[in-house]
Order: sequence, then C-alpha cells, then structure tokens
Amino acid sequence: MENQIDTKDNGGMFGNKQTLIVIIVMILGVFVAILNETLLNVAMPKIMDEVGIAPGQAQWLTTGFLLVIGVLIPVTAYLIQRFTTRTLFLSAMGLFTVGTLVAGISPGFATLLLGRMLQAAGTGLMFPLLTNVVFALVPLHKRGSAMGTIGIVITFAPAIGPTLSGIIVEHYSWRVLFYGVLPIALFVIAFAYKKLENVTETTRPRIDLLSLSLSTLGFGGIVYGFSSAGEGHGGWSSAGVILPICIGVVALALFTWRQLTLEQPLLDLRTFKYGVFRISTMIMMIVMMAMFSAMMLLPIFLQNALSYSPLEAGLVMLPGGIVMGIMSPITGRLFDKFGAKWLAIVGLGLMGITLSQFAFITVSTSYNFILVLNTLFMLGISMIMMPVMTNALNELPPPLYPHGTAIISTLQQVSGAVGTALLVTIMTTGARTFLEKAGSNTENAPVLAMMAGMKSAFLVAFGLVAIAWVASFFIKRSNPAKTEGVQVAVH
Repeated sequence: MENQIDTKDNGGMFGNKQTLIVIIVMILGVFVAILNETLLNVAMPKIMDEVGIAPGQAQWLTTGFLLVIGVLIPVTAYLIQRFTTRTLFLSAMGLFTVGTLVAGISPGFATLLLGRMLQAAGTGLMFPLLTNVVFALVPLHKRGSAMGTIGIVITFAPAIGPTLSGIIVEHYSWRVLFYGVLPIALFVIAFAYKKLENVTETTRPRIDLLSLSLSTLGFGGIVYGFSSAGEGHGGWSSAGVILPICIGVVALALFTWRQLTLEQPLLDLRTFKYGVFRISTMIMMIVMMAMFSAMMLLPIFLQNALSYSPLEAGLVMLPGGIVMGIMSPITGRLFDKFGAKWLAIVGLGLMGITLSQFAFITVSTSYNFILVLNTLFMLGISMIMMPVMTNALNELPPPLYPHGTAIISTLQQVSGAVGTALLVTIMTTGARTFLEKAGSNTENAPVLAMMAGMKSAFLVAFGLVAIAWVASFFIKRSNPAKTEGVQVAVH
C-alpha cells in the first residue's frame, strides 16, 4: 500500500483535513471536465457555420464525447485497483488538457472531434475515481451529505455550461470555450501534483483482453449505431445503423456471459443481484437520457426556431443550474434522513410535468415561461441524481464499490449518448414528416416543422420518465450488512 492516507473519522463530513484536500483536488478536475460535456451545446450553430457541417455531424461532438466515455468507463474498475489515485488522476487530467488544446487550435471538424475524444478519455476516468474515493473515505451515515456537497459541482457544471457558452459565443469565437478551460486544467494538474495523496490500496488484478474487446464492441457499437441514425444517413433501416447496433447487442451478451464465468471479471456483474442497485441504475439511465437530450434540443430550438441569440438561449439554463447547486446539499441531507424513494418520486414527477409542457412550446410561448419550465426540470433532476446513485452504491459491499461505480457511470454515459441520438432523430424525422405533409411553401414551414419534431421528441422523453416514475415506488432504503468504516480494498 503506497502512502495511503488516514481515513479516521474526526467528525467532519469528509473526516479529516487530508481527506478534504484529496476530495477538493479531485472535485476541481471533475468540475472542469463535466463542464465540457454541455459547453458546446449553445455554440453548435456557430460551429456548424464556421466548420461547414450539418446538425447530424455536429451531434458527434456530443455523442462522440459520450462514446469514448462509454467505452472507457468499464475499464475504470480495473484501473482503480491497478494504479494509485495520484497516478490515475494526473493521467486523466493530462489527457483532458491535451484534448482541450487540440480542440482549441483545430483547423476543421476532424481535429475538433479528436480533441473532444481526448477530453472524453480524461473525463471518463475522473468521475468513477472520485465516487470510489468518497465511498472509501466517508462513513455510511454521512455519504448522502458528502455526495450532495459534491453534487453542487457535479450538477452545477453541466447546467451552467450552456449559459457560459452563450455569453462567450455572443462576443467571442467558440474557440475561447477551450482556451478558457486550458489554464484551469493546467492549474488542477499543478495542484494535484503537489497535494494529491493516494487513497485506496492497489492490487495486481489481471485484465481479460477478451472482456475488454467485447466491452468496446458492445458499448461502442450501440452508441455508434444510434448516433449514425441521428446523422440521418439512410435512417434506422440502413446497414450503417442496424449492423453496429446488432454487433453491440451480441457483444454485450457475450461480455455478460464472460463476466459471470471469470474469477476476476473486468466488471463484476454481481452488483445486479442487489434489487436496489438494479432499479436505481435503470432510473439513472432514463434521467440521463432525458437530461442530455433536453440540454441538446432546447438551445438549438430557441436559436433556430424562436430566433433567440446564443446568450439568450444560454441564460435560459442559468436559473436551473443555480437551483441544482443550491438543492444538491439539501437533497443530500434529506437522503441521509429519509432515503431516496420520495425524493425520486417527486423529482421524476417534476421532470414528467415539465417535459409534457416542453412538448407544446409554440412561437407565442414566452421566454420567461420556458425559463421557469427548465428551472423546474433541473430541480427535479437535482432531487434524483445523487440520492439515487448513493442509495444504489450503499447497497453494495465495499469490494464491489469500484465495479458498481463503473457500471452506473458507463450506463449513464451510454444512455446520454443513445438518448441524445434517439431524440435528435425523432425531432428530425418529425420535422421532415411535417414538411412532407404540409409542403415547404407553407408559411413559416421550417419553424412549424421544428416545433412538430420537438413535440415528438419531448413526448417520447415524457414516456420514458413516466416509466422511471412508476419504478421509483419500488425503491427501498439501502441497508447493507456491513459495518461502517470498513477499508475499501478490492483484491
């Protein structure tokens, strides 16, 4: 065990000063990485104009980012056991920083996409690492509050991304979005190099290359297939869509069989033996699908259909981000007292109501009404994200924490990519169907077509959230048969 810090609980939320410093360093890195997941949403129209790409291609700047994360995160359970906290975090931040530089100086779409994918490689390592560190260091009865406090950063970052992007794109080049992040990333690397200490024990697990290959083919194939459908090249019936999805499904089936037969699986699927973990993971997947798709569709709709500026489109997201930041520690404390069930029921109810209202936005809908709807939507998400995830992981024994974290993080990111691709496809298909029926000569045809497409997309999102809402009634409070303060050490 290398330089492992003392994890004794001295009364504070995060235990002692050493623990606090470790978590602060990692939160800074995770904040700047997660911020980038939504930073480009409002900037997409300007990027499309400057680089000369269609909406389907531009979508790859988001789904490509999520694709890399979805492929990489399954490996994090192995990496967390194999390498020290310090080594992993500095490597992740290094990849992210190089990607940020490449994206900022990119001369065209291909280089910009490469930069985003390098950023994603770093991002994919950081959040599972942070979550595992928290569960290693924080006692069970304080985890809700700890995760809620961390949630201020985790939920606030993607929420303020569109607003920050709108302010910058309104006055400067979209490249400033990357140049502005670069010095922050370099500061985090320097800070981590000086202050970050190791947390969990390292072992020497073997990595199964067949499992790694099947995981990459499985998650990668599914995200690629859905994203190709989103690009609109032949639609859902084309070989470029069906073939990757089928390969992905078969590979995931083989991957699952392989994990259940290995002594040291890449991802230990015994986590799904725990009912609370199963239900919570399904709910988290749906929430991510709805959140990422809404954060992608709304800015495009506000600018292209309702003619708002990038700044105005971004500012719609700001109150929701502030609410999420305020509510995260509150919901964390509520979780510690009452559990996740009623927080999830109320939160998913709010999400469902707002999505149903989004579906019926028209050109006469006021800016303030859309702002209020989005704020309520984000309030609902803040009541679900950290409590449901914490409840799911609390159910697991400590040796399964890295695997549970990796599984939830993988499925969240893949769901975000699939949800974005699926709902963008539904929107474009709905718009195209409207134009075919009404004719392009109809007054305000493009705007009306986009509204028709948005209605279809948001109604599908509403249906998914309704399923999650019903499932939330079956959430039980975690009651792991483990004593508090057990040291996490996966062998």
